[in-house]
Amino acid sequence: MLEALFSSRYLAEFVAMAIAHAVAVASPGPDFAVVSRYSVRYGARVAVWVSLGIALGILIHVTYSVLGLAIIISTTPWLYSLLLLTAALYFFYLGYGAMRSAPMNGSADKGPNRTLAVATISVRRAVGIGFLTNGLNIKATMFFLALFTSIISPATPIAVKAGYGVYLAIATFAWFATLSLLLGKTKIRELLLAKGYWFDRVMGLILWLLAANLLFQWWKLA
Repeated sequence: MLEALFSSRYLAEFVAMAIAHAVAVASPGPDFAVVSRYSVRYGARVAVWVSLGIALGILIHVTYSVLGLAIIISTTPWLYSLLLLTAALYFFYLGYGAMRSAPMNGSADKGPNRTLAVATISVRRAVGIGFLTNGLNIKATMFFLALFTSIISPATPIAVKAGYGVYLAIATFAWFATLSLLLGKTKIRELLLAKGYWFDRVMGLILWLLAANLLFQWWKLA
């Protein structure tokens, strides 16, 4: 599979796909908002697990794209409408949790012994949050639909497409894990924690705006 992936026949396709993915993954969206929030609120370790969940969600998108289900989703109005509504409600739920954020214990302390945070969540919940956030991301659905019907040729062997999918998941994890470390392990987090609950609320507002956009799209289809 690796030999086929990097053969001259598919190298140009791979490079085009990688560039398109890099632009898409770096653009602001629900994945970015959730990783940023959990990096600051719970630290790098939890956010890295959230990032892993997002990467696993990528594999779901790749799987249905390879099988051709993405086209069915985009051409079946009631199914697409249901996905829009489900995603909007989930992002609203995440935003609601962020908007209810309160000052963390220890965040108002000063001095060298200041504690950054005492709250934490389980690995399972962190991975699940990342997985659902990406899996229900309609933006990701549309991106993979475009990717597997334009940049990636339908004639490309399934084994090569599977290789593309592994790369996309790894690259996504690397990007968000790096973001997790930048926000959760450096002085940036300490600065943000000075008013950490306001940062949470900003991320919550972003998630609400994303939910509102999805609801607007759902209303137009109804």
